Amino acid sequence: MSTIYEEPRVQHGVPGEERRRSSSMQDTTTRSPGGSLKLGTLAGIEIRVHYTWLFAFILVAWSLGQGYFLPMTPGQAASAYWILGVLSALLLFGSVLVHELAHSLVAEGRGIRVHDITLFIFGGVSNITSEASSARDEFLIAVVGPLTSLVLAGLFWLLAHVLPPNTDGAAVAAYLSFANLLLAAFNIVPGFPLDGGRVLRAIIWAIAGDMQRATRIASYVGQAFAFLLITWGIVQVLGGNLFGGLWIAFIGWFLNSGAEASRQEQRTRADLSVVPVTALMDAAPPVAAPTLSVQEFVFGNTLRHGHRALPVVDSGRLLGMISITDVKHIPSEAWATTDVVAVMTPMPLSVVTLDADLESALEVMVASGVNQVPVVQDDHLAGMLSRDDILTYVRLAKELHLRDSAPVSSAVAA
Repeated sequence: MSTIYEEPRVQHGVPGEERRRSSSMQDTTTRSPGGSLKLGTLAGIEIRVHYTWLFAFILVAWSLGQGYFLPMTPGQAASAYWILGVLSALLLFGSVLVHELAHSLVAEGRGIRVHDITLFIFGGVSNITSEASSARDEFLIAVVGPLTSLVLAGLFWLLAHVLPPNTDGAAVAAYLSFANLLLAAFNIVPGFPLDGGRVLRAIIWAIAGDMQRATRIASYVGQAFAFLLITWGIVQVLGGNLFGGLWIAFIGWFLNSGAEASRQEQRTRADLSVVPVTALMDAAPPVAAPTLSVQEFVFGNTLRHGHRALPVVDSGRLLGMISITDVKHIPSEAWATTDVVAVMTPMPLSVVTLDADLESALEVMVASGVNQVPVVQDDHLAGMLSRDDILTYVRLAKELHLRDSAPVSSAVAA
């Protein structure tokens, strides 16, 4: 079981911050991980469970209840073993949650916003909305996870020795001590994007002073570790351990995909950092006057032209954004007599300036959970930039092999 904290994914987008008035630039400003269910909020961080977690939970509970605890507490009813298995599985995933919370709290302490933690089949994912700004931050955020698991392993070990021997409580505590120790050991292996791989990246980053180079090296080391797992899994399958071997190989495949995606993403972010927002923004976007009625916005813009959100501008000055999210709260009979300025999301909004690059613009969208941002100059609207514009550019640049033929910035300038 592994835990991973994720940074923004250029390829697929990332859930943004919780819904708030200042980010209703689209009908859906907050995206939730596909197939996940929100359980609650801890320290301002959403806790979610992915549907794949259920398979892992059932598997762990079954293997513990029908195997691990049988020789440790013999002579009990079958239902008692199932209860022990379910309880231990819940506490195990609780330990994973604490591991991820440690990542998240340190990240927020370093000024990096964390949107959510999602438990899934391989453990947990902390959805961190931006890159660490220094090797020190990267190291601290990464290393705290395994350290937390080691602390939990020690606490459960003490509990197992305090409780009477050969009891259910002692057996559960002993299992959780071993599981957390295994979790810490697995994650500290330098297999990017595991915690150990990120620690390795931080060290290389600090020595070389180049995050991109550090990411490349750490990702290659991670892929090497992944291939070792895949090979080990195949050997296990050939040796008769079909289920265990497939599981090990699948974890290796997952880590290999993550390492390769991280390397490609870093390269994409580097490409975007040299392209100004002016290269892709719409310099003459449709706008709404403050006196435009909600009815005119709905029927003349949203339904006719598909505009889900428009900047509200008065003499070139950006006042706010009007979106169908704002309109939903207004009774339809009041649309004709209600101006958009009365229901819009007012300034301040998430914006970028004319001198920004595409990478920083994407980070603003990710951190705010929006799909488009106004480009401003001295509080005046200069254009609009959408996430789709950036993703289309990335796809076309790759398809046209712009990276191989010329620097991306030169191609855009041309």
